[in-house]
Amino acid sequence: MPESVRIFIGYDSNETIAYHVLVQSIIENSSLPLSITPIALNNVRSIFKRDKHPLQSTEFSFSRFLAPYLSNYEGWSIFMDCDMIVRKDIAELWNMRDDDYAVMCCKHDYTPVSDTKFLNNVQSKYEKKNWSSVMMFNNARCRALTPEYVNTRSGLELHQFKWLGNDNLIGSLPLVWNHLVEDYPYNPEAALVHYTYGGPYFEEYLDCDYAEDWQQYKRSTLHVTQRAKAEPEPA
Repeated sequence: MPESVRIFIGYDSNETIAYHVLVQSIIENSSLPLSITPIALNNVRSIFKRDKHPLQSTEFSFSRFLAPYLSNYEGWSIFMDCDMIVRKDIAELWNMRDDDYAVMCCKHDYTPVSDTKFLNNVQSKYEKKNWSSVMMFNNARCRALTPEYVNTRSGLELHQFKWLGNDNLIGSLPLVWNHLVEDYPYNPEAALVHYTYGGPYFEEYLDCDYAEDWQQYKRSTLHVTQRAKAEPEPA
């Protein structure tokens, strides 16, 4: 029996529809069984005690790093932000797992084009920006990410992978698996699209790149087959 792909998705109550559309996009394109878990604050309240930081733009900014703990430090798991869609088979990403590394991600090297993003949140700029928005964790090698560590360490310590102690433990994934809308030009081969500044669920981003792709998965999310009405009896 094929192994299930274990996926954690950051859930934000300000972008509820984004979470569900992302899940639908993964389901539609996957050739493997899936285990998908939202990381929602009310679900992890017993282990996540951290106060919201003034520069925190999403509810899962720090709780994302609980994924290895929630996996019991076993096997591999994927984390991704909710403001995304997956346009190709997640098995392609899953098959890139490499036990030489503790974590794998897309190693972006860019400067954000804007100082703000959705809901007027500040677009923070720092080394390894957006590396942690899609991560594949080799969970047994991420035991430093205990709830206590995630609750107490600085944002930069977490998002810059300082908990690894060695950047050589960070493996590279192709950038098409975290394509940053607006920061990168349109790429028809983008496997995972990341609406970093805001997605088509916000009025001001209705016409952004890959908006129609997102709307397509939204229609699928809302789809339900209706029973055909019985034809009237002839008079």
